[in-house]
Amino acid sequence: MKNLKTITTTLLALTAVFALSSCDGEAEDAGEKVDNAVTDAGNAIEDACEDVKDGVNAEDTDC
Repeated sequence: MKNLKTITTTLLALTAVFALSSCDGEAEDAGEKVDNAVTDAGNAIEDACEDVKDGVNAEDTDC
């Protein structure tokens, strides 16, 4: 599950970099929005992992 989180975060970051490279204005504000989006995506993945582990009564609940 950690690999999935890493891959997803990396893909989101790369997508953001490509999107920002074509923008002409306010890159700093856009960069902050991308950072927030990546953080939110990582948190959502971790929450989903925890929900799955709770659903199957896994002993190790850390994701």
